[in-house]
Order: sequence, then structure tokens, then C-alpha cells
Amino acid sequence: MDYLSLADRNWPLLRRVMGGHTAIYRASHGLIGHRFPASPPMLLLDHVGAKSATKRTSPLVYGRDGENLVLVASKGGYPKNPAWFHNLRANPDTTVQVGSRSIDVHARVAEGEERARLWALMVGVYPGYEGYRKRTEREIPIVVLEPR
Repeated sequence: MDYLSLADRNWPLLRRVMGGHTAIYRASHGLIGHRFPASPPMLLLDHVGAKSATKRTSPLVYGRDGENLVLVASKGGYPKNPAWFHNLRANPDTTVQVGSRSIDVHARVAEGEERARLWALMVGVYPGYEGYRKRTEREIPIVVLEPR
């Protein structure tokens, strides 16, 4: 079964599921939604629309690199970057919820050797990123969230 094409066709449903995930994560103070068995850890990324200025929250897989948190702007290998990535570029100072902790962060895009190192780290967190990389022609951005 081609799970990526299935996800493509069901994107409106997936958005609702992610909204439910966010609501449960917040309501449980991270007790539910941060970790699921046999799944990578998830955080909640708050971001402000680059054009709309609307506040949004996205549940995302993350990795750790020392004090920094690492995100992959894969959007499942779609041709375009996810909206949250564009929003962070416009408004890089934001907040994340990791479990029960709220952390103020500054977002930046990893480049060069750092990007290559962090890509390997994140494929270790979630091997599916390699399939997404093969699915798209764009270079998938790696976002570093530095505590501020």
C-alpha cells in the first residue's frame, strides 16, 4: 500500500486529527500526546502566520541536539515546505511545549555540515524522513530551535 498517496488524499482528515492531538496534548499538560508507544516524541510548536498573523499550533516530531530541539520541515515529501516553516522564517521567536514544559525558543535553519549531521540524527528519530526525501526534489529544511 502506498501510504504517502493515501495521506495525500486524506489531508483534510489528517488536519482534524492533528487538531485533536493538539487539544489533548494541551489539556493533559503533555501527559497524553508527547509519547506514543513505538513512535517518536512530539512537541507542540506555536507559530504566527507570516501573512495572516493568526496564531497556530502544530504537533511535530522532534529530536534533541544538546539544549536545542530539531524539527524537519518535510510535509511528507510534498513539493512545498509546510506553512509552519514559512511562519517561523517570518517570526522566529516563539514557544514550544515539550511534555509539560513550555520553552521560549528562537528558530533558525541548519546549513552545511550541521544540516547533514542533524539530518542523520532525525532519520534516527524517525526513519520515514528518508522516504520523504526520496519523494521530493526540494531539499527538506532542518530547523533548529534554540532556547532563549
